[in-house]
Amino acid sequence: MAKVMAVCISEKRGTEKKNVQKVNVVEGYGIEGDAHGGNWHRQISLLQYERIQEFNAKGAQVEDGAFGENIIVEGIDFLELPIGTRFKCNDVVLELTQKGKQCHTQCNIFYRVGECIMPKQGVFTKVIHGGTIEVGDEFTCIE
Repeated sequence: MAKVMAVCISEKRGTEKKNVQKVNVVEGYGIEGDAHGGNWHRQISLLQYERIQEFNAKGAQVEDGAFGENIIVEGIDFLELPIGTRFKCNDVVLELTQKGKQCHTQCNIFYRVGECIMPKQGVFTKVIHGGTIEVGDEFTCIE
């Protein structure tokens, strides 16, 4: 069983996100209160918990949300899944739209530790159905 380890938001683009424990997910928008919400294909970002643990094992010691990720999930390797894969968490349904991203500028985490895993390990989704997600919730692939 895959599990939500953190749910993070930032009120301003270009800043690290903070774990807020519980979020309201809005259909066609993203996470309420998050600066990256909007009518586009990268409404919510996901990052695998195990990848963060590997990064921290190198001595980085980053906090939840440091890479700009919205939801940290333990137990799913998002990079192995095809675009179009859908995920369910409570009433929320997300659809995988993009793997990785090009960084146009080096983020805060890059300046702190010299590397960032979000461009290679992060994935992006759009919200098909809204609801709430909180730390500890089950997170599953449905397609």
